[in-house]
Amino acid sequence: MSGSRVGSKTRTALNHIQTSFAEKYPEVETSLIDLGEYDVQFSDGRNYLEYDGDTGIVARAIMDADAVVIGTPIFQASIPGTLKNIFDLLPESAFRDKVVGIVVTAGSSKHYLVAEHHLKPILGYMKAQIVQSYVFIEESDFYRKEIVNDDVLFRIERLVEDTVLLTKTYTKLREEKEAEYGF
Repeated sequence: MSGSRVGSKTRTALNHIQTSFAEKYPEVETSLIDLGEYDVQFSDGRNYLEYDGDTGIVARAIMDADAVVIGTPIFQASIPGTLKNIFDLLPESAFRDKVVGIVVTAGSSKHYLVAEHHLKPILGYMKAQIVQSYVFIEESDFYRKEIVNDDVLFRIERLVEDTVLLTKTYTKLREEKEAEYGF
């Protein structure tokens, strides 16, 4: 999910992630939700199932996913309001039993802790199993809407691998735990 309505860097990073999933894990079904392509309403406290149109489509897609990779730019040392609104649309335990990876794009290295001190606490509150190593990409890592830093590309590949591994692991553990109940 690309968590902003503007800019191209986050979408560029998520396109690379989606390509990596397709190449390394063709059995994994992926879809890219770019909030710039949807007309999402502001949260008004309703249950996410009560929203229709684009808002309902986005909320249901997130709730139905086994794993989510959230891409976000950093604006004014914070996540965009469009991404925060998505979190507000969803229930408190929206990410229970889901693995969530994080990709952050920012204009400078000064914003590298926004994911750690702003995004991770929100995801933890919403019960996400967070891939601990997020990918931070600076302005200088892009050239003409392409990622040109090989280290960033390596970290993206690792995020994809970790997301798949953790999703498989948590799914297996959950299935084993449920089998203990015998019904």
